[in-house]
Amino acid sequence: MSTLLYIQASPRGRRSHSIAIADAFLDTYRATHPQDEVLTLNLFAAHLPPFDGFAVQAKYDILHGQNPSAEAQAAWKTIETLIAGFTAADKYVWAVPMWNFGIPYRLKQYLDIVIQPTYTFSFTPAEGYKGLLVGKRAFIAYARGGEYPEGSSAAGLDFQKKYLETALGFIGITDIQSVVCEPMLAAGAAAAAEKQHRAIARARELAASF
Repeated sequence: MSTLLYIQASPRGRRSHSIAIADAFLDTYRATHPQDEVLTLNLFAAHLPPFDGFAVQAKYDILHGQNPSAEAQAAWKTIETLIAGFTAADKYVWAVPMWNFGIPYRLKQYLDIVIQPTYTFSFTPAEGYKGLLVGKRAFIAYARGGEYPEGSSAAGLDFQKKYLETALGFIGITDIQSVVCEPMLAAGAAAAAEKQHRAIARARELAASF
């Protein structure tokens, strides 16, 4: 049995294109993997602690072999709980809209919390940086209001897919499949509906063997 963590990075719920695609993926996944556990984390509903103050101090105290203060230890325990929930999963499904050419701020906050040395990556002078979450898989449903196809002049503005897959690769998650649904605003409602229909069909195909 595997554990799949479904991470929703949109606050729009049923109106979210990325969530609609990821939900369709999971419908097929549940049907073809009935023994697996699926956990859902909505980043806009979850309590994500600010990564500042005592949490930052605890991180650097630990890195330098010092004992954090009681306040810093308490802050770091909350960080460790979120990291443990993330690393315990075998597979990940992400629903990610593009915001201002990048990812939503709550997703960036979450990544800043879970991407930590000795927990999700390591560093040695001999090996350099090394991701620790090897052998895991991810599916990502991306949605964009505009269109940024690879090889086009607009592709350079895509800091959504490039950033997220770089961040995941850094911690060892390199087996990534994705569906990009675009443009969801620029070409009108009819075109958006057709694009979403195609994206959902592709997501279902990928889910069967995920």
